[in-house]
Parts: sequence; C-alpha cells; structure tokens
Amino acid sequence: MIKDIRIKKWFYADKNHKKNKIVKILGVEYAHLKLKKADDLYVTADGTSFVENLKPENYWTDKKWFEKNSIKLSGTSSIYKVRTKKVKGRHIDLVIKWNRMGQDIPGVEDREELMSAKFNSPFEEVSLIKELRSAMCNSPEGIFIQKPLAIYTPSKTNELWQTGRKEYKMQSIIDAHKEITLDIARSYAVIYEWIEGIDAAQAFNKGLLDEKGMKALTINAEKIMKKKGFVVRDNKPHHSIVEPKKDGKLKKNKDGKVAQALIDFELLERTHKQEEIIRKTKRREYHKRQKDRFAIKITNKLHPHLTHMNILGVEYIFGHVESTNGRLWVVGKDPYLFDYFLPERWENNERIKISMFSESYCTVTKDNIHIIWEVSKVGLQPDMDPGKKDEKKILEHGYNSPFEEVALALYLKSKGIETIYPRAIYMMGNKTEIYDKFFDKNRYKSHKDYIASDGISILKRDHNYIIIWGDWNGPDEKLAIKDGDYCETINALRAYREKIISQDGYFALLQAAKEKLSKVGIEDLNLRGNHLLISFDNKGNLITDSHGIIEVRLCNFEFLKNTKQGYIK
Repeated sequence: MIKDIRIKKWFYADKNHKKNKIVKILGVEYAHLKLKKADDLYVTADGTSFVENLKPENYWTDKKWFEKNSIKLSGTSSIYKVRTKKVKGRHIDLVIKWNRMGQDIPGVEDREELMSAKFNSPFEEVSLIKELRSAMCNSPEGIFIQKPLAIYTPSKTNELWQTGRKEYKMQSIIDAHKEITLDIARSYAVIYEWIEGIDAAQAFNKGLLDEKGMKALTINAEKIMKKKGFVVRDNKPHHSIVEPKKDGKLKKNKDGKVAQALIDFELLERTHKQEEIIRKTKRREYHKRQKDRFAIKITNKLHPHLTHMNILGVEYIFGHVESTNGRLWVVGKDPYLFDYFLPERWENNERIKISMFSESYCTVTKDNIHIIWEVSKVGLQPDMDPGKKDEKKILEHGYNSPFEEVALALYLKSKGIETIYPRAIYMMGNKTEIYDKFFDKNRYKSHKDYIASDGISILKRDHNYIIIWGDWNGPDEKLAIKDGDYCETINALRAYREKIISQDGYFALLQAAKEKLSKVGIEDLNLRGNHLLISFDNKGNLITDSHGIIEVRLCNFEFLKNTKQGYIK
C-alpha cells in the first residue's frame, strides 16, 4: 500500500507547524489546527490543498456570507452546500454535514435493517470512507466516492437536549475513541467536496431516469460496496449522484453505463467478512514489520510526531500518547509499528493475569496481536532479607529499569540465548507515588542523562512504566512468512508440577540456563523455573534442538545482572 505523505508535506511547508500538529485517529492522519475561539479543524490529506478555504471564517462563521452563498440540501440531517470566500484567488464548493452520532435513527422502528445500526462518529465516518475509496481505487465498476476534506468542531457547547444525543449511546462511542476525547456537548461537522449533479431520485422526478433505472443504480451501488466489503444500512436513491448533460441525457462512463457517485456515509460499516480481512491484514503487516524492525532506514521527516532514540544500545521510535498524556517507546526503527502499541489498542481489552508475583497480563490487541504486558517495578526496593547472602545481592542490585530489561533481552538474543521478544515501553500518563521508605533511586540516577525529544528524562519517578512483550508463539521470521502453525508455551516450573518434565529434567534446565547466562556475562540473581519457557509444536510435541535437548526461552529480566562491563552500549 502506498503511504500518503501529503499531510507531512503540508506540515513542513506550513509556517505555523509548531503550533499545529499531526494526529492519527482511527488510522487516518489529520493536520490538526487550533483556530480562533478554541475551535478545532482536522484536515485530511485530500483537504491539504485547500486548508485556508476550509477555515470556518471563510464560509461558516461569517453569517452574512453563509446566508448569501449556501443552500440547505434535502435529507433528514442538517446538511448544506456552501461556496467559500476567495482565498489566494480561488474559492471552492463544499458540503457541510453536521454529524448525528449518539442520536436515534429516524424510522428505525419501521425498518429491521436499522435496528442494530448506529450513526458513525465523524472520525469513524472519515476512516471508513478512506477505506472504501481505497478499495474502489482503479476499480472497473467506475463508481466515485465523495471525498472528506476536514472535520470542524466549534468550541461552543450545547445542552444535551439541544444536541439530540442519548448519553448511553454517546458513552460507547466515546469509549471507542481513545486517540481523541469526543465532547458530548460539542457539535462536529464533516466537510466534503461538492460533486456536480443531482441524486437519482431527482433524476427520476425530472424524467432523466425511469423507475427501473433508478432502482438499478441503488442496487448496483449496494452490490459493488458489498463486494468491496462495505454496506450502508439505509442505502437509497438519494445517495447516488448522476450528472445531467446539456442534451438532456445523463453522463455515462467508458462502459456506457450511467456515471455514478456515492454520498452520505453516516451509516456506512464494514461487512463481517471485511472486518476479519482487516484484522488479518494488520496482523500480517505487523509480523512482517517486526521481522525487519531494525533493518529499515530511519525517516523521521515522514513522521514529525515521532523521533528516533538510542537507549542503552537499543533503537526506539519515541512519541507522545495523546489519549493518555503518556509516552511510548517502540523497539526498532519502524515508525509504522508505533500505532500497534498505543494503549487504546490493548489497555482496556479483556486480559488474563499470568503471575502471582507481579502485575503481568496476557491479552489480544484490537489488531489481533497477542501480547504480554507487565508493570515495571523500577524504583521499588525488592522485598528481600539483607541477612541472607543471595537476597542481599538482590537488594544491592535492585529492580532493572524497563529500558535495561529490553536491552538485556536483545543482548542475550544476539548471543544466541533465546528470549521472548521485547516490543515497547509505555509510560502511563497518570501520576503515581512511591513512598520514600520503599524508594530505590539508583536507576533514576543512572538514567538521568537519557533525555527524550520532549526535553524530559526517560525515567520519571512519579509515573508507572509498562513493558510490552510478544506472547511468544513462534519466531517473527516464521510468522512473517506464514501466520499460523503456532507454538504453545508453558513455564518450566509449571511443566514440572504437571509432570510434563521430570524433576531431574527440571533441575537440568535451570542449571543449563545458569551456565548459558554466565558464559555471556549475565547472572540471574533470582533464577526460578517460571523464568524459563518451554514450547510445544502444533502436534503437542516438546520442541527440542538438533541434539534432542529441550529448547528454553528466557522470559524474566528484572533481576538480571551484568557481570562483565560493556555488554550494553
């Protein structure tokens, strides 16, 4: 898929790009402009050529201009055609459609197909249209899909009764928009390009189409959209635009059929089949990018909201998390992996606690990616007895920082010792406190020189950190080629307790792991059987190496200690 870089080009050409910013919401990038009176304008890539025209003072907030240059269009929603003022010698014709998210759908009680439908939010609407336009690109059917240019939201708020929204309906929509905080009291307008022509119902009334031809256009649109994986719950002739010619006939496409454009997507949705295809595509893309995450060339200019960092010898893509005011470091040099680990993709998903001793959870992200996330204990003093020699060593060492854990995992991997895959580090936005009696300041001192692009130290005492690991079900290299034939894992201690391995076999695994670590200058100060994973293939057989020895994968790094200097840059 070709990446659209028009937003980035506009951003760097704009003199106010330090004031404005690029945001990504539901997979769509916008130029986000903060306007006068705290109004917001989110401009799509298609709208970047008309940014000045799209500013509301050039068509909407100048009431005299609007009254003289606008036409209210037919339909149950509040929708207008308006011509903008001339800006830099040109004006454009727009369609302003005020969004109806959270409202009841008119006529729902009389139409079964609308019973489970809901109005899209403006950002859902634009995201789905972008997908539909992409699916229709170069399509032989020749149907044109109206372009969304921007989303405009005035700062003025309204009472709930004025908006027509239902609070319970809005709450589910708000919960689904973690990248942006939707305001139940504000209005949102989707701004579209104007398409010349009339709708199919008007063409029928004017005698340009007979009833059969009008119905055929509607059925044709429904059929083609379904083929592309989409459906509009209230598909009707008013959604099809045709263009009359001077000779009284309708414009036709190259196949001799009536040329057709589609509008009105507030009830657009994916088919169930398309939803599954999207999930599989994103998952496949994810595994491919993970395989190559350190090999690609860094191109920060294409992603101005992200920066590259090297911390303890590990490459990261760093950026802020707008939805939580947090910070995120994604392992590798691929900026396209960043969105997979935004907390809205996994934080509130159903999860399973997988440890009695830590906040560690297994979950599946919204992109169907299996991950393990655990809250780092950095800054806490380990609950150990200084009177015991081995526990005293742990107290003196302290918990590794999340950045040390990731660096250790990758270092061991480079030395041929298998580990689970580190994916990302997330600093939570909300503040927390560690009482002085329990606080270990050592890591904050050792990391003080690592400053992110926002000018703030990577390690902050008053915030919790979450480390995200891949829930290991096969090598990235294998899954990038074929997503399937998964491995299943179990920790060695559980395998022993369930009599999958013998007691002698269990102790042999621990001793072998200890010796492997020692050879590369690493000691696990608290090595336990639940720090080691063993795997089964899809037939239930234990995976072994060429010598028949059970393969082991390290999955805990909080008390690993460097016994040789220089293992991490």
